Amino acid sequence: MTFNYLEAAALIELLLCWLAWAIAFIRPRRAAKGQKETETASSSRWGIFVVTLGFFCAWVQIRPSQFHKSPAALIASMVIGPIAAAFAWWATRHLGKQWRYVAAITEGHELITTGPYRLIRHPIYASIFGMLLATVFAWSWWPLGIAAVVFYIIGTEVRIRAEEALLAARFGDQFTAWRAKTPAYIPFVR
Repeated sequence: MTFNYLEAAALIELLLCWLAWAIAFIRPRRAAKGQKETETASSSRWGIFVVTLGFFCAWVQIRPSQFHKSPAALIASMVIGPIAAAFAWWATRHLGKQWRYVAAITEGHELITTGPYRLIRHPIYASIFGMLLATVFAWSWWPLGIAAVVFYIIGTEVRIRAEEALLAARFGDQFTAWRAKTPAYIPFVR
């Protein structure tokens, strides 16, 4: 196997982007501690499980011999990764103490429609999708990359339905109006 500097650079950047992405959740997680949940959508856990299968497909090292990523795929990863990590930071700063791993409503919950939430309803899911794509472009063999994306979309749709049922029940017409004009997690796709 020959050493490829672009592959090495893309993988190093990808790992740094994942680190930056993960750090974005430290402050919101701390702020969320002590917030009393009034309603929880435990069905969102199934979505989390399916998304995890997608990431397993993206990271598993099943490849043909002499496998290399194309320069175009590596460059795509190097562009998408930093954008996705930055988007996570932007989204978590606007969501703040309301961030939850499992879909839930807390006491004093507010509908956030500012910052990235004015562009898409679930910018954190968009950032996760961006990180998944960056991983697929830098690391995955294409059949596993396709499986990763399919699992991600299925799992995220489960999570969104669970979360939005809570938001619709809590915020009614305000949520319905925002949902009607704002894409879910993929820009331009409602």
